[in-house]
Amino acid sequence: MTRLEGMPPTPAARTPRAALAELLAGNRRFVSGQPVHGHDVTAAAAVASGDQQPYAVLLGCIDSRVPLEAIFDQTFGSICVIRTGAHVLDRAVCGSIEYVVGQLGVRLVMVLGHERCGAVGSAVDALRSGRRPGGSLGYVVDRIAPAVHEVGADDPDAHRIAIRRHVRRTVATLRADDLLAGPVGAGEVAVVGALYDLATGEVALLPEE
Repeated sequence: MTRLEGMPPTPAARTPRAALAELLAGNRRFVSGQPVHGHDVTAAAAVASGDQQPYAVLLGCIDSRVPLEAIFDQTFGSICVIRTGAHVLDRAVCGSIEYVVGQLGVRLVMVLGHERCGAVGSAVDALRSGRRPGGSLGYVVDRIAPAVHEVGADDPDAHRIAIRRHVRRTVATLRADDLLAGPVGAGEVAVVGALYDLATGEVALLPEE
């Protein structure tokens, strides 16, 4: 597979492990009610950020209860954020991740699912009823459906388990991406999956299978 050429050098604090530790430390601050940045969205904070030097890219869901900069206590310029229904991948999303890894030197890609995801619930309902939604929503359901099939749509716990399975499938797809596989295999970039708990605000890494 082709790997990204000319990747920017890795600052000591921007290794995949250090980037992951920084993200999770931010989530602990958020959960404890002691954020450093406090989701400061003033114009002055934006101006003060200067040139962007992100250390991670987060692919999450569009759910309005999961604002990624806030739950990881990050400020302007620190992370790149991509949000689609149930973090569904398409070429634009993959190309965007390839860009920030190859051009901006980002060393960590996190796929963040969350409990009670409505998009995954729609896929479970569609497979149980046999009625696929029309329009582009049907595309989103189709991208989630393989995870539901793996679990079994008739499983009483299908929604909860499929959320986790879909995160893992998204991680696997990104790790195999033509332009990411090389850096991932060399340990220069990490792609990890995690889950956000709406009840507690905590982010937990999904264990490798």
